Amino acid sequence: MQIGDAARAVGVSARSLRYYEDQGLIVPGRRSNGYRDYCRSTIDRAAAVRSLLAVGLPVRLIGDVLAGPHPPAGGVPAAEHLAAARAYRDRIGARVRLLRAQQDSLDEYLRRASAPAAAAQPRASASRSGGSPAGR
Repeated sequence: MQIGDAARAVGVSARSLRYYEDQGLIVPGRRSNGYRDYCRSTIDRAAAVRSLLAVGLPVRLIGDVLAGPHPPAGGVPAAEHLAAARAYRDRIGARVRLLRAQQDSLDEYLRRASAPAAAAQPRASASRSGGSPAGR
C-alpha cells in the first residue's frame, strides 16, 4: 500500500508516517522504484504509535513500549528507561486524578441543576412579581 492510502488507513498525514519512520517507530518496505510500501503489520504499528501519541506518551518511549519488556535500543540502561516510563505514568495518574475531580464537580453541578423545578419556582416567581427590592 502506498503512503497516501496508508495515511488514510491510519488516520494521519503522510508526513506523520514519514516522521514515525524517521524516529524508527515504523519500517515500511520499499518497492523497486524506491517508493514506500506499507503492509498490514506496518499500518497496525503506525496506528498503535498514533494512539500512544494521542495519550501523550513521548516519542522517545513509544518505540520501547512497542518493543516490549526488552532493553531499549540505543544502549539506554533498562533502569533509566523504566524510571522514565514510571515518571510518565505518574504524570498521567496526576492528570487522571485532576480530571476525575473535575468530573465529580461537574456531576455535582448537574445534580443540583437538575433538582425538581418546584425547588427553584419560588425564586423565579418572586422576581417576576416584583417581590425583590430592585423591582419596586
